[in-house]
Amino acid sequence: MSQPEPRKRIRTRHFAQAKAAGHKITALTSYDALTAAIFDAADVDLLLVGDSAANVVLGYQTTLPITTDELIPMARAVASAAQRALVVADLPFGSYENSPEQAWQTASRFMKETNVAAVKLEGGERMAAQIRRLTESGIPVCGHVGFTPQSEHGLGGHVVQGRGAAEAQLLADALAVERAGAFAVVLEMVPADVAQRVTEQLQIPTIGIGAGAGCDGQILVWQDAFGLTTGRTPRFVRRYADLAGVLGEAARHYVDDVRSGAYPSEAENYENTQQ
Repeated sequence: MSQPEPRKRIRTRHFAQAKAAGHKITALTSYDALTAAIFDAADVDLLLVGDSAANVVLGYQTTLPITTDELIPMARAVASAAQRALVVADLPFGSYENSPEQAWQTASRFMKETNVAAVKLEGGERMAAQIRRLTESGIPVCGHVGFTPQSEHGLGGHVVQGRGAAEAQLLADALAVERAGAFAVVLEMVPADVAQRVTEQLQIPTIGIGAGAGCDGQILVWQDAFGLTTGRTPRFVRRYADLAGVLGEAARHYVDDVRSGAYPSEAENYENTQQ
């Protein structure tokens, strides 16, 4: 029996090709091997091992507390399971801002210890030197401008960026990321018309999250998109499933079966016989 051909892996160059051809880029977060394999099989182009794991995996209130040592095992798991998608790891707060050399030390750990294909860091003009240091040493970088969660205290909370006169700075940040060598840039919580104008002026693709349909691609935190998180979510989140409801119902069914003695059944027991 012939073996199925291996799936063609997405590379950074394919993102430039997608923008040129007008093909939308699809991206989701992932933090473990099981979800990575599912999303990869669904042809998601980019899997981000985001510092959002601080919130949706570790239960922190912000993304700031998560460490490199906490993210590396998650990145390794995702990279091991993805056969097609480009796997990108976030650089955590405090691990790259101090200097280009610090950024290289952190990024090189991710590349060596996890097998991811690229890293992502937040900031535009102020992080251009870090991005350049990484890209010149062969580490692909995805930028991130607009609302940057690691700076939420300095930004005054979850505030839309790039409105009015601030559009010029947003564009300057995006262009700085591009000139420093990034292969793509995330635009987060930016007015749709502003994001579209930025997208039109960049050669690299933009990946939006709360930035409208004019971006070259879209990304969501998977727990938000598929309903594992509950309560209030940002207005840009579309819920494609209610996994919290499904899991809750299954857990209640399990509890009922155990308490009633319905589980395990005879069919689920081992017999005291030798085969």
